[in-house]
Amino acid sequence: MPLRPDGRLNHDLMPGEKGPQDACGVFGVWAPGEEVAKLSYFGLYALQHRGQESAGIATSNGDQILVYKDMGLVSQVFDETALNALTGHIALGHCRYSTTGGVTWENAQPTLGPTASGTVALGHNGNLINSAELVDLVAERYGAQRRGELARGNTTDTALITALLAGDADHTLETTALEVLPRLRGAFSLVFMDESTLYAARDPQGVRPLVLGRLERGWVVASETPALDIVGASYVRDVEPGELICIDAEGLRSTRFATAERASCVFEYVYLARPDHTLNGRSVHAARVEMGRVLAREHPVEADLVIATPESGTPAAIGYATESGIPFGQGLTKNAYVGRTFIQPSDTLRQLGIRLKLNPLRENVRGKRLVVVDDSIVRGNTQRALIRMLREAGAAEVHVRISSPPVKWPCFYGIDFASRAELIANGLGVEEIGQSLGADSLGYISTEGMITATEQPASQLCAACFTGKYPIELPEDDRLGKHLLEQAELPLGAPEDGLSSLTVSAGGAGALDHP
Repeated sequence: MPLRPDGRLNHDLMPGEKGPQDACGVFGVWAPGEEVAKLSYFGLYALQHRGQESAGIATSNGDQILVYKDMGLVSQVFDETALNALTGHIALGHCRYSTTGGVTWENAQPTLGPTASGTVALGHNGNLINSAELVDLVAERYGAQRRGELARGNTTDTALITALLAGDADHTLETTALEVLPRLRGAFSLVFMDESTLYAARDPQGVRPLVLGRLERGWVVASETPALDIVGASYVRDVEPGELICIDAEGLRSTRFATAERASCVFEYVYLARPDHTLNGRSVHAARVEMGRVLAREHPVEADLVIATPESGTPAAIGYATESGIPFGQGLTKNAYVGRTFIQPSDTLRQLGIRLKLNPLRENVRGKRLVVVDDSIVRGNTQRALIRMLREAGAAEVHVRISSPPVKWPCFYGIDFASRAELIANGLGVEEIGQSLGADSLGYISTEGMITATEQPASQLCAACFTGKYPIELPEDDRLGKHLLEQAELPLGAPEDGLSSLTVSAGGAGALDHP
């Protein structure tokens, strides 16, 4: 079983298993007189579930931008010394899961690049689908020689945005952003900054979340509302799809760069977002509980106990139990510290697989007819091992209920599923999947039931991973792909010394050195 680059064992500790990986978390703060780096640190703590591969924070004191980033969890990357060195009144933070570009230090965020009047640092949650087109645009505007992050070997769509924001002497960063943002296609919730201003922008579909909060002495933008709570900021509103927000000494101003065509990701409600997040006015926890209620109505079964696959299946399991009248109980105990080891398991331990993460409460499940509620099935390896484990613990029956429909299609907007060929629902029907898992029965919530639970209009949600209907038209297959920008034939020349395009006065040179 391979180790992930941050030392965490891979998803659910199952051989070959790859579950739905989160997007990224972004956080920005403009607050004179506050310790903005520490605010960003705690904000990223609240967003750690969205990305665990790398973390970084950029700060500005009005004259210079500094960036500190590295591979690993927020708690692994930063200590008191690093945070104390990041001074200023503006900060942005990022925790990454890679959806474009490999898992390397060069691809960690925030990115840093030159502009006509200074420096821009940028964090991105989402995934662009027109990166190939943007590569051509960068080459057309700035020549074939790679500059900034691209020259340093950064192979992300975020580096392309950073390169395009360079602009020219006749335009401010704000003006350049208003020209560049409409050219981006796909999902992007951006937080970026120059030496004096914090910016936030969201794609016209609003695929990924982004919220605005108020501090007593400043403003905060973040991927989710729990990041506002943890730093004591009050929620003001969502950043609107197609909106650019600018925050500086003059206050906050908002500009539209595109008409909103809402298509928020429904999988945020199912799994990605924290349950204490409020998304488009709807409590994520409440939506998940309601999905469980709907699931109980759509797929009832006679059973003795409803249990959840911790932790993501718990709200839906509570909803299922409430609606069905079957008692809810704990059938599985989770090891809260698993995934923090650099020790690779032996072949014997690998055979035990999921037992490193979950173990049954034998006295609770022995002789019981169980309803096991989970949020999704991707390949099915985890559920198969879980069912076998529950049967070995003495469960009389195991009925699996899933609070999302079958995942059949890849996501191009910021979720990294297994490939389409690896998705179990592509090759098998529901009954066949149940047999493959070893379940006595299997029931998925309907797409309509899931959407109803979100309390959002179906026309304003993206459910492409379930339906195959993509709200943002996709380019040809050969112009898509996680490693598109790592292809040698791109019209940007070979990577060279990226520091040559940044000067010390721009505040960038020292910040690009590896910690």
